[in-house]
Amino acid sequence: MDASVSQDSLPAAVAPRAAEPRALVGLIGAGIQRSLTPAMHEEEARHHGLRLHYQLIDLDRTAAGAADLPALLASARTMGFAGLNITYPCKQAVIPLLDDLSQEARAMGAVNTVVNRDGRLVGHNTDGPGWSWGFRRALPDADLDRVVLLGAGGAGSAIAHAVLRLGAANLRLVDSDAARAGDLAGRLNGLYGAGRVTAFAEVGEAVADATGLIHATPTGMDKLPGLPLPESLLRPQLWVAEVVYFPLETELLQAARRRGCATVDGGTMAVGQAIGAFELFTGLKPDADRMEAHLRRLLAGRSGD
Repeated sequence: MDASVSQDSLPAAVAPRAAEPRALVGLIGAGIQRSLTPAMHEEEARHHGLRLHYQLIDLDRTAAGAADLPALLASARTMGFAGLNITYPCKQAVIPLLDDLSQEARAMGAVNTVVNRDGRLVGHNTDGPGWSWGFRRALPDADLDRVVLLGAGGAGSAIAHAVLRLGAANLRLVDSDAARAGDLAGRLNGLYGAGRVTAFAEVGEAVADATGLIHATPTGMDKLPGLPLPESLLRPQLWVAEVVYFPLETELLQAARRRGCATVDGGTMAVGQAIGAFELFTGLKPDADRMEAHLRRLLAGRSGD
C-alpha cells in the first residue's frame, strides 16, 4: 500500500465499527418448544439496538429433569448468560441452587427469572406482577370480594400473592394436592392477615358464591386439552382469568363466554411477566404496548397450527 495514501481516503466500508451490544438469555423448562417468549424478547431487544439471542433449554428434548439444574446453571455461568427464565417443573427446585433471591421470589417461594450478575445468580419472580399488570388492563373494575384460584403450584403461588395485594378480601385455593393448597393458605395468611385465604377440597363449593375465578393449572394447554372444572359452575356474575396462552382461546375461556362471564386471556400474563424479565436481563425499559401487540400477532399467526 502506498504510504502516501492517508487513512482519511480509505473507503468507509473498511472503517472499524463500534461493537453491537449483545446478550444471551434462555428458558429452562419441559415441553417449551412452542414458547413465544424468545420471539418477544428478541424483537423488543431489536428496537433497543440490542442483539439478543434467547435459547430454549427444553428438558423434554434430552430426557432431563430438575435434577439436571445444577449442571445447567453452571453452564449458563460459564457461557456468560445474562439470565434465564425458569418454568415448569423447575420454579421451586431452582431456589436452593441460587446465590440470592429477590424479596418477591422469597415471599412467593418460586422463581421464574434468574439474573447473572458477575457470576452470582439471583432469583426473581415476575409472574405475580406480570399477572397483575395484565389483569388491571383487562378488568380494572373486577369484584375481588371472593376469588377462587385453581392451582397452588409455582404460577398459582405467584398469582395468589398478586391478587391479595390487589385487595382480594377472600381468596379460595383449590389444588389436586390438598396438602400443597393448605400449606400455601397458611403461608399467605401469615403474610396478609389471618382468615383471608382458605383451602377448599371441592371446586364446586369454592365457586358457589365467588365473584372471580383464576385458572393456574396446565389444563387447557395445547398438549393438555380440557376444562379444569365443570362448565355448569360458571355463571355471568363470575369473571374468569386464564393463565394458559397457547392456545389463546382455551376451552375454559370459550365456556366462560358462553356463560356470559367477563374474561381475561393468558396472553396478558405472558406479556406482563416478559416485560419484567426483559428489564431485569437488559436494564432497558421495554415498550409494553409494543410487546403485547407483537405477541398477539404471533398468536394469530399460529392459530392455524
